[in-house]
Amino acid sequence: MESSTEVLQKKMFKQSEFYVGLSLALSSSVFIGSSFIIKKLSLMRLSLKGSLRAGAGGFGYLKDWMWWLGFLTMAIGELANFGAYAFAPASLVTPLGALSVLVSAILASKFLKENLNIPGKLGCVLCIVGSTVMVIHAPKEEQMESMDEFVNKFRDPTFLNYILMVITVVFAILVYIGPRYGNRYVIVYVTLCSAIGSVTVMACKGLGLAIKDILYSSSVKSTTIWILLGLILTIAVCICVQMSYLNRVLDLFNTNVVTPIYYVIFTTMVITASAILFKEWQTMESQDIVGATCGFLVTIVAIFLLNSFKENSLQASKQNFNSIYFS
Repeated sequence: MESSTEVLQKKMFKQSEFYVGLSLALSSSVFIGSSFIIKKLSLMRLSLKGSLRAGAGGFGYLKDWMWWLGFLTMAIGELANFGAYAFAPASLVTPLGALSVLVSAILASKFLKENLNIPGKLGCVLCIVGSTVMVIHAPKEEQMESMDEFVNKFRDPTFLNYILMVITVVFAILVYIGPRYGNRYVIVYVTLCSAIGSVTVMACKGLGLAIKDILYSSSVKSTTIWILLGLILTIAVCICVQMSYLNRVLDLFNTNVVTPIYYVIFTTMVITASAILFKEWQTMESQDIVGATCGFLVTIVAIFLLNSFKENSLQASKQNFNSIYFS
């Protein structure tokens, strides 16, 4: 039996981990929201100089220092996000990504002159409200103490079917849907990035467990090392694909449209993957189901407002950018 002092210490330790994860999630949103704007500025500047656009398959941005600054900012944000997933549940960390929408909207208004009208601003507010409701009511994933538990859950047929669905969707977009509709509809490549992103988050959770096993176990299994290397490779490949197609989306569509839509689809897929992998739905109460659903619907309304009531088009943003930075 544990003493009351030990129980209190464990409780305080868990609370401290929660606040560390929360702080990392908040800082991640700031860095990631800023990276969207920095990379958008780089892509627009290169487009005005006559470089082949990323949306057309160009890679001129790799020679631009501003794009690399955006990449570094995104990397810092993703590292903070990875740390947040190591300390806090995915059902808490992922919805907090909505704050990157607010950061992007503020910075886009300042540097890209992508002004939102009143309904658009209301959409930003509702996006935050919806994510907050989702955080309050979202199921909390069960705590896993070892890599063996993660591997056993990963082998669950339902989760394997989810992985198969993601592979099918990604393959369909890359081969057929993307080349035909990717330049016309923002949801195409955003869905691709979100589907891959949901797998990345689950791999990050597994990577965190593998690192803990290596650091705190007296003897490390060889299988743990191989799993660690496999997870690192999976994360690296997924991030590279996400970066490539996210650049295309940012080059083709308005930032204030891309960011919230990406948030909604990405959050939905991560929560779904987490619920399947960690069986969170089994512990949900009826009020939490209703609350999480309401939060999701509020966020959908926010996306509709942001999509339907934009004052400036992408071309207008480019003209403003040209007049400000090249006049």
